[in-house]
Amino acid sequence: MASVLVVEDDQFVRSALIRHLTEAAHTVRSVGTALEALREVAHFRFDVVILDLGLPDLDGSEALKMLRGITDVPVIVATARDDETEIVRLLNDGADDYLTKPFSVEHLAARMAAVLRRARSSAGEAPPSPEIRVGGLAIDPLRRQAELDGVRLDLTRREFDLLAFLAGRPGVVVARKELLAEVWQQSYGDDQTIDVHLSWLRRKLGETAARPRYLHTLRGVGVKLEPPRPSGAEPPR
Repeated sequence: MASVLVVEDDQFVRSALIRHLTEAAHTVRSVGTALEALREVAHFRFDVVILDLGLPDLDGSEALKMLRGITDVPVIVATARDDETEIVRLLNDGADDYLTKPFSVEHLAARMAAVLRRARSSAGEAPPSPEIRVGGLAIDPLRRQAELDGVRLDLTRREFDLLAFLAGRPGVVVARKELLAEVWQQSYGDDQTIDVHLSWLRRKLGETAARPRYLHTLRGVGVKLEPPRPSGAEPPR
C-alpha cells in the first residue's frame, strides 16, 4: 500500500484514478491544480505523485520543477505529449517516470510498482558501501555525494545512482538490461531513459560520447566506467 497524490484537473479521469488506486489498497489524495499540489506535498508525506501536465493554473513541467524544489517524492508524469524532445525535458526536470495518455490501469500499476521499488531500495536498511574512487572520481554513498578532481558534482538522485553503480564495477561492461534492473528497478523499459541519463552524466563529468573520459558505450553491448587513460596512451585492442 502506498500514499498517492493524484494531480489531475479532468474530473472524469481523476475519479477513475482514485477509484482504481483505492481498490488497489492505496491511500489517495487528489487535487486539480498545481498550487494545490504544492500545498499538499508541503503538508503531507506521499510515496508517489501522479502529475498531469495539462493543469489550468500552471504548466505541468513548471509544477514539476517547483515540486522538485521542495521534495524528492517520486513523480510519474501523465502527458498527452509523446514527442522525444518533450519526454527528455520532463526527465531532465526531475520526473522519475512518465505515462503517455491514454494509458491502462495495468500500465499505471506497473509503473508505480517500479518507482516504489526504486524508492524503497534507496531507503533500505543495508549499510551504504564505503567511498568509491575511480581516477579523479570520489563517490560517497553514505552522504550521496560525488566529486570530480575535488569539485562537488551537482547530480540528481538517478544520476548519482547510475554513477555509483557503474563506479562500483570499474572497467566492467554493464548491459543496459542490468542497468534497468539494478538502477531503475525495472525488468523492461526504454533505452532512451538510460541514454538521457548517460548524456547528463557525461556533461557533468566534462566529456562527450565522441570524446569519453570515464563513461564508455560499447554499441550493442553496454556501458562501462573506467579511469581516464594517460594522455597519449593508445586505447586497448
